[in-house]
Amino acid sequence: MMARTRNTKTPMTIPNGRNTQLRITRSTAIMVRSVISTGRDGMNDRRNATLIVVLVLTLWLLGVKTLLAILVSYRDYFPPDFTSDFLWGREPAFRGIYREAFYLHILSGPVALLLGSILISRSVRSRFPRLHRSLGRVQIAVILLGVAPSGLWMAGFAESGLVAGYGFGFLAVATGCCAAMGWRAAIARRFDDHRRWMTRCFILLCSALTLRWIGGLGTIFGVESPWAYPLAAWASWLIPLLGWELLVHCRNRRFERPVHTTI
Repeated sequence: MMARTRNTKTPMTIPNGRNTQLRITRSTAIMVRSVISTGRDGMNDRRNATLIVVLVLTLWLLGVKTLLAILVSYRDYFPPDFTSDFLWGREPAFRGIYREAFYLHILSGPVALLLGSILISRSVRSRFPRLHRSLGRVQIAVILLGVAPSGLWMAGFAESGLVAGYGFGFLAVATGCCAAMGWRAAIARRFDDHRRWMTRCFILLCSALTLRWIGGLGTIFGVESPWAYPLAAWASWLIPLLGWELLVHCRNRRFERPVHTTI
């Protein structure tokens, strides 16, 4: 006699409508929260981008104005007027190599700065690569053969003493090193490194402008300390350079941060 087989088939269950609705509600809430968060991030990014553009434009206009003021003051150097601001009291040292270094520096400095303002432009670099390479070679030559050695020689005759002299001396060495490293990276086709080194070089070249901004602020606030100019000789290039390095470091950490998503 055959044994009766028992039906072990599991009956089909219908999910509870309340639980299904709860899961859908949670998923919808997560999606809405994600959209709102993305929108806020987008608004913050656009706001930050706008602030950066305004800041860069302001600094550019201020830099152009300062550079024009520097070039206008060259009328005191041809021939040298020792009653002018910069040449005051420098007549005993204004002979021999110092004289040649001075004129080499004031002629090569603006050229290197103007070339740097063109070369740092991303649009010029992408649209006119040949022009970028040609102007880059000229800038490297101007810095290594003009700006850096003349600045280093003049640093030994700084009127404000050894502290200012060492500040300008290290500035000249750092500018030459950044230009050399940028040129070496370009030859090796390490273009990311090349851009970083040449950005540092451009920041150091802008110290001629920053130094005058610091002096202007000192005049506005009535700072007459004998340490003001020696400190400005260091702050004019160290603070912008360290600020840029910190900005790059924070930006790299932001992009390297892992993104966690909740489903």
